[in-house]
Amino acid sequence: MEDFTDKCEVELTHEDKVERAKSLLPDDDMLFELSEFFKLFGDSTRIKILETLSGSELCVCDISAVVGVSQSGVSHQLRLLRQNRLVKTTKAGKETYYTLDDEHIGDIIKIGMNHITERRAGA
Repeated sequence: MEDFTDKCEVELTHEDKVERAKSLLPDDDMLFELSEFFKLFGDSTRIKILETLSGSELCVCDISAVVGVSQSGVSHQLRLLRQNRLVKTTKAGKETYYTLDDEHIGDIIKIGMNHITERRAGA
């Protein structure tokens, strides 16, 4: 097995490649917003909630029963997810139901799960 290091052995900058990469890089505000977005996926309870909602529309009581977290704990996480447009709500009388905000959120979860599954299979 080859030993790779994270440092160049030769100090040589490929200016054409650097300029091309810089031109493709989004602006700092966009990158900050993207990093904040991905932070929301950094909590296993939120991931469980999102994964649960990828299959159906559920109320807080149902989500709590599925993920094994108190209703207040689920409500707290749903508030964060709703404020950041990862989930949306629908009212039905006195009940509030949650779903993923759009198909992109489900796609992100699926891609992440595929990545982990492939890594596990290759390990």
